[in-house]
Amino acid sequence: MMQFGNIYQGRRVLVTGHTGFKGSWLAFWLNQLGAEVAGISLDPESELSHWDLLSLNIDDYRVDIRNAKKVQEVIGIFRPEIVFHLAAQPLVRRSYREPIENWSSNVMGTAHVLEACRHVESVKAIVAITTDKVYANQEWPWGYRENDRLGGHDPYGASKAACELLIDSYRKAFFCEKNAPLLASARAGNVIGGGDWSEDRLIPDLIRAVGQKQPLVIRSPNATRPWQHVLECLAGYLLLGQHALEERRECAEAWNFGPASEGNRTVEEVLTMLQAHWPMLKWQQTESKQVHESTLLYLDHAKATAALGWKPVWNIEQTIQVTADWYRQFQEQGTVLTGRQLDNYITDARSAGVSWLQQ
Repeated sequence: MMQFGNIYQGRRVLVTGHTGFKGSWLAFWLNQLGAEVAGISLDPESELSHWDLLSLNIDDYRVDIRNAKKVQEVIGIFRPEIVFHLAAQPLVRRSYREPIENWSSNVMGTAHVLEACRHVESVKAIVAITTDKVYANQEWPWGYRENDRLGGHDPYGASKAACELLIDSYRKAFFCEKNAPLLASARAGNVIGGGDWSEDRLIPDLIRAVGQKQPLVIRSPNATRPWQHVLECLAGYLLLGQHALEERRECAEAWNFGPASEGNRTVEEVLTMLQAHWPMLKWQQTESKQVHESTLLYLDHAKATAALGWKPVWNIEQTIQVTADWYRQFQEQGTVLTGRQLDNYITDARSAGVSWLQQ
C-alpha cells in the first residue's frame, strides 16, 4: 500500500521536538516512509524515553528552540523541504509553575522556527502543531470548530492560542507570495499511546502508580476529554504535509484532528476501561486545591474529513487496548511494540478506507 502518495520518500524532513512523545512516533513513521529525517529538540526529560528506545539513525540536534541563532543554523545546514514543528512546553500544570518558560518556549520558540524557515529557500511546507486547548472554552457539549474564538485560561492554552495568532500573522505577512512555504496548523485532542512518560498525564501517571503498587491520585474524575491514539493525529499531520508539498494552497489553514464522538470520555470512564487490562489499578481523588483546568472539551473534525479525507481509525476501546499492550509488553518483556502497532494501524486504516492509503 502506498502511504501519503509516497510524498515523503527521499524528502528532507525536519521534526522539532523529536525526542518527545509525539515527536518520536512521528520521526519513526517518517523513517519508515523513507524520509531523510532530522530533529531539533532538548534531551528527553524522563529516565525512560521512547526516543532512546527506538534507536533511529537520523540527524539529531539537541537545540533549545528559544535559541534563535542555533535554530537558524540547523535549518540552514539541513535545508529541509518540510518542517513539522512539535517542540513546546506541553504541560498545563507546569505552565502555572513556570509561566515565563512556557510563553518563551511556545510563542518565541515557534517564532524562531518560522523565521528561520522564512530565510531558507528549500522549505516548501510547514505544519505547526498546537493543541485542542487553543479555544476559549465555554464548556459547550459540542465540538469546537476551527473558526471558533481562540482563548485560554491557563498559561499553556493561552500560549498556544497566541501561537495560532503568530502562525496566522506569518502566513499573511511573510508566506503569502506564490512560491512561499505553505503554513498550516494542527490541533489534536488528548493523545495517548505507548512510550509516554511525561509528568501530569493520566496514562504515564497510571503506569508509575501501578509499578509502585500505589493508588493513582486523580484531580478531576469527571473531566471530559477527546481521547485518541497518537497515530491518529500523526496521520492527520502527515496528510496535511502531503497536501502542502503538493502545493494545495487551501491547506494553509488551521485544522482539527480529534476522535469520533464516542472517544469523548471522562477521566473516570477511561480509568474503568483501563482496569480491564490492569485489574490491580486503584485510584482516588485528591482533596488538595487544584489549578483551573477545563471540565468539558470536544473537537469537531468535520473540516478535516470533508477537505482532506481524514478520519479516525481506532475507536476508544482499541485505543485503550493498544496503549495498555504497549506498556505491558515493555514492562514484562522489554519489548517495544511501536513498529508492530504502526503496522497494525496501517492494516486497520486500509479496512477503514482512509484517503492517505492507496493501492
